[in-house]
Amino acid sequence: MIRRFGLRTRLLVVFALVTALGATAAAWSSAGTASIALVDSTQRRLTETTVNQITAHTPELIYPPDQAALDRLRAAVGGDTAVVYKNLRSADGTDVGLITDALRDAVRARNRLVAQRITANDKPWLLTGTPIMITALDGARTPSGIEVYSVHDLSGVEQQISDLTRSAAVTSALALPLAAILALVAAGSVLRPVRKLRDTARRLAAGDLDARSQPQGADELAELTVTINEMAESVQTSMAAMQRMQADARRFAADVSHELRTPLSTLTAVMEVLEGAADRMDADAKESAQLAITETGRLVQLVEDLMEVSRFDAGTAHLRVEQVDVAGAVRDCLRARGWLDRVDLVAPDAITVPLDRRRLDVIVANLVGNALRHGRPPVRVRLSASAEQVRITVSDHGPGLPEHVLPHVFDRFYKADAARTRTPGSGLGLAIALENARLHGGDLMAGNVAGGARFVLLLPRDLEETS
Repeated sequence: MIRRFGLRTRLLVVFALVTALGATAAAWSSAGTASIALVDSTQRRLTETTVNQITAHTPELIYPPDQAALDRLRAAVGGDTAVVYKNLRSADGTDVGLITDALRDAVRARNRLVAQRITANDKPWLLTGTPIMITALDGARTPSGIEVYSVHDLSGVEQQISDLTRSAAVTSALALPLAAILALVAAGSVLRPVRKLRDTARRLAAGDLDARSQPQGADELAELTVTINEMAESVQTSMAAMQRMQADARRFAADVSHELRTPLSTLTAVMEVLEGAADRMDADAKESAQLAITETGRLVQLVEDLMEVSRFDAGTAHLRVEQVDVAGAVRDCLRARGWLDRVDLVAPDAITVPLDRRRLDVIVANLVGNALRHGRPPVRVRLSASAEQVRITVSDHGPGLPEHVLPHVFDRFYKADAARTRTPGSGLGLAIALENARLHGGDLMAGNVAGGARFVLLLPRDLEETS
């Protein structure tokens, strides 16, 4: 249960419990020790008093004693006392009836003073019994047959013990707030550097690679702080190197694409001339010309795609927003590529949305072209709209997208089958389609449905017009 709470709460609870338990154990131990010592000292004092009183009056006794002698000894000892000699017994005190047979047997068997503590009538009592010994001239001691029994009320001692117990309870209660204060101080000293490390970690996670914590002291937390700082330094160095490499790669792609545009324009013009003359060539030359024309077209498309990607990477891609009839724009895209008879278009009229018409054409062309190349007919494009967004769904009835392909379908240059290196396209079409969707504030998702693959384009209806 305690693991559900924060570290601060757990430290406070554990520290307070340990301190309180320690204080309680010490208080109760002291109270117990003091109680035992109090009872023992009281018993010793009472027995010594009884013995002294008996010793003081022993010389006055006559042996064998008569009833009067026993009564005088009882009076001298005082209190609840009974003096016994064979069949003679002194006048009893009020509570001498508490004297047990076990005490009498012990006195007669041991011939020495015996003490016994009992509880009777809901009160604690101390019972003492001692024989009176006769000392001969040679020092020998023999029992005189006279036995003295006394009863002492220990209620006062019990009250003192209760007071000690209350004091222990009060001490334990007072220890709890003190333990809480100490726990707060200790938790603060431990958690303060932990909070600083947490804040540093959050800044690092948010992208602030300059975030550092100042180590304090020489304990384990200071070592952890140094380790985290070293880790942050290593991550910062690695990220800087990665960013440099990415920037170099993007600049290289942009530079190469830009440099290729001029020669490719010339090459495209030559290919157009070659395409016009291909019909007058023999079969082998015509096949070679057609291959050159196709590969040149692929190369031109690759360069155009690289140029587009470099604009996204550089942040220079912008929308040219206008009010567009989405259904008409999609139909024009399909008509321009000769796909109207190969694609089923389901689109309601009067869906007008502010967007970049050229970029919508690029998205739709990539999605439909992908479905026609890798799926099976019928390929269907369905438009729908809500108050917040426009939804364009492109689906086919092919084998669908393999599970291992779905996470990478929008990656640049990714092809599901590495062996199909000569498939049409640059491998950038879907990546460019996703970038264009996000540039509009929308999204593009890929998945499978029963019977094929499905791509869903979501575009907001409240896009502000920009130039």
